[in-house]
Amino acid sequence: MVKIMEEIRLQKFLAEAGIASRRKCETYIKEGKVKVNGKTAQIGDRVKENDNIYFNGKKVKKEEKKVYILLNKPIGYVTTVKDEYDRKKVTDLVNVKERVVPVGRLDINTTGALLFSNDGEFIYHITHPKHEIEKTYIVQVKGSVSQNEIEKLQKGIKIENYVTKPAKVKLINSNENTSELEIIIHEGKNRQVRKMMKAIQKEVIKLHRSKIGKLNVKDLKMGTWRYLKPHEVDKINETW
Repeated sequence: MVKIMEEIRLQKFLAEAGIASRRKCETYIKEGKVKVNGKTAQIGDRVKENDNIYFNGKKVKKEEKKVYILLNKPIGYVTTVKDEYDRKKVTDLVNVKERVVPVGRLDINTTGALLFSNDGEFIYHITHPKHEIEKTYIVQVKGSVSQNEIEKLQKGIKIENYVTKPAKVKLINSNENTSELEIIIHEGKNRQVRKMMKAIQKEVIKLHRSKIGKLNVKDLKMGTWRYLKPHEVDKINETW
């Protein structure tokens, strides 16, 4: 009997091969970075496992071993695989034989929890807003923070062209010089916490992501990483 090979969407194949999330893979396809059997791929293409699929000139093969890593990111590293300005990259800190990519991002001056994986479905689950994975931040700002300002953050505040979803905000300590808050959000828009602070006219001194869901970095030294345990991977794929 001849085995019929199942066709799947190209972006799903690329994600399962650990290239990036499905949404990012769609961008790569639109940018002409993917070829299938010698032809530049298009959105909507479907592929089989025996097709010759290339990304940036390199043949794509599905990773057999799925890898899940938690890093405590230090200041001074950009969250990218390649950097045109030759800055230090978070991938420089994670030395594994599998090709893993960052799951989401932290800006160069933000420290804390950052996940890596080669599992496209896992990446999709963490990064897609519909799954509402909570991210916990500790932010230190200049000056005192009032109850009114906390309530604005809790209800949702206008930053640029959108209003943030309600956040969980707790004042850890505050005086006339500095304040420290815990902020829990699940949107993860670009530099969101910094922009939220700017919206209440507060200058950020330090920003640290302490948790992604229930995964925290309190036992990880800055700049070090560890593999997730199987039960942690299972847990993060649940709705928390």
